[in-house]
Amino acid sequence: MNGKRVGLLTVFTGALLALAVEPAAAQVSTSETAELIWDLNMNLLYIAVPITVLVEGILIYTVWKFRNNEDPLPTMENRRLEITWTIATAIILLVVGIASYQVMAEPYVTATADQQIESDQEPAEVEVVGQRYSWTFNYNNTGQGDDRVSSSNTLVLPADRPVVLHITSTDWIHAFHAPGLGLKADAIPGNHNVIKTEITETGTYQLYCAEYCGTGHSDMLGQIEVVPEDEYESWLDEQQSE
Repeated sequence: MNGKRVGLLTVFTGALLALAVEPAAAQVSTSETAELIWDLNMNLLYIAVPITVLVEGILIYTVWKFRNNEDPLPTMENRRLEITWTIATAIILLVVGIASYQVMAEPYVTATADQQIESDQEPAEVEVVGQRYSWTFNYNNTGQGDDRVSSSNTLVLPADRPVVLHITSTDWIHAFHAPGLGLKADAIPGNHNVIKTEITETGTYQLYCAEYCGTGHSDMLGQIEVVPEDEYESWLDEQQSE
């Protein structure tokens, strides 16, 4: 196989990888959390695709060139080559590490209770309680005790406003997972894990338990309804007046 054919195979491999990357690039960012995650994913793909094309091209070329070699010799020491690929690997890992750290340090991706969200709006705070085999949502901005608005299996949230979710459980470990919004956290008895985000797209999103929690695990489903701010406030008022 001549160099031209090797080049064509390399280009073909790159085209296949580009087709695999394109659907990810078209992903709609439904929340600040999802946008941060997808931006990181795409940046890492832009690094991974050229490396994959290079490695696959070298592999195809090598296999074809030495296909009739019946007496292969051991690889000779090449310190310059070894130093080069060691330095290149270190640089790649450093870039990946820095990019990942910058995203993981964001409150919208890895939140703690004491991290503040920079916003002029008061966050909508909801306690998410998992139990066999359903979800209960307590809206913390609406009073105390029995006066607090609660809902079951349908979480209503405002769009374009900071949201803080306090995730817990009453029995054993569950996991709050809304893949369409890029949100996930374990629900652990006696503990509150925190999710902070801002949802940018209204609509209905699937919610389910992502931690096997017993015979009814597959039925532990719910949904998240994201509505405009005024509709959210009206809904809260309606629930409090009932």
